[in-house]
Amino acid sequence: MSRLRLTVDLQREGRQSGDLLVPWSDNRNPLGRYPVPVITLAGAPGPVVLILGAVHGDEFEGPSAIMRLARDLKPEELCGRVIMMPCTNSGAFSASSRCSPLDGGNLNRAFPGDPDGTPTAMIADWLQSWMIPQCNAVIDLHSGGKASVFVPCSLPQAGTDAALDGANLALATAIGLPVIWQLGAQNDDRSVNAACARAGVPCVAAELGGGGGVDPGITDMAEAGLRRVLHHLGVLADAPRLPRNANAARVAIIDPADHVMAPARGLFDRRCRAGDRVVQGDLAGWLHFPEELDRAAMPLHFPQTGLVLAHTARGLIDRAEMLALVARDVR
Repeated sequence: MSRLRLTVDLQREGRQSGDLLVPWSDNRNPLGRYPVPVITLAGAPGPVVLILGAVHGDEFEGPSAIMRLARDLKPEELCGRVIMMPCTNSGAFSASSRCSPLDGGNLNRAFPGDPDGTPTAMIADWLQSWMIPQCNAVIDLHSGGKASVFVPCSLPQAGTDAALDGANLALATAIGLPVIWQLGAQNDDRSVNAACARAGVPCVAAELGGGGGVDPGITDMAEAGLRRVLHHLGVLADAPRLPRNANAARVAIIDPADHVMAPARGLFDRRCRAGDRVVQGDLAGWLHFPEELDRAAMPLHFPQTGLVLAHTARGLIDRAEMLALVARDVR
């Protein structure tokens, strides 16, 4: 049994706003609860769709798109129920932090969770054990946060269940982002995608820019994508059309050695952008050493041909930090 309590009734029709209350005693709140906001809209009978934002608390395009959707959707438009958690890791969201300041936990590395654990583990357990199994589909919106910037992409997981893999890919296609990043053996089994796979529930995640703010064009893209997924699932009658020439590139992380990593601490003078097509040997950037003025700048090259899924948003970087994430095309 979960220690968490939901203040909305998931069987009730119409619009509700409330909280998932997380019990946690600390110096700030010794006898209270930490609230995770929850919005539900329910119309005629139909599928149940869970939409998550800010699983990492410094990722803001997803929560913005969810709040727009919550503002504009009307229960009478729906054949089904839409459950929205715009700041799922609410403690981290309040602090604009990737991980929770309550326990240092990274929610997207916490599944399947622990009902008697710290706040991050309890939220993961509630989602894995109680919420996700009630759903027909899950949409999990991410971005690069403060640390990195991603090309807008959808992330379906592929495993050993052909029917589930097909449903995941259909969601990824419906959302209509320019790149589909196929998750496979390299995906972390402590993520929302993996939790849904264990429950047999179709899921698509998305990466939506980043850098620690809200990009208006990418947020527009995410909002339209949410509506297209709801239309695909039969929950919403109308949806924005995909732009012309919207066939998404399909890529996968094949080998971590494809990425550009920092060989030393320094100032990264980046020469690439998320979404760039690169060829093995292309210049990714220069590493300068302003703390060692007599040390020559170091050119950094791409070790593999592919698509730049993401790049760091930092200037001063540490040794072994990811500077550019490179994926290869797949069929």
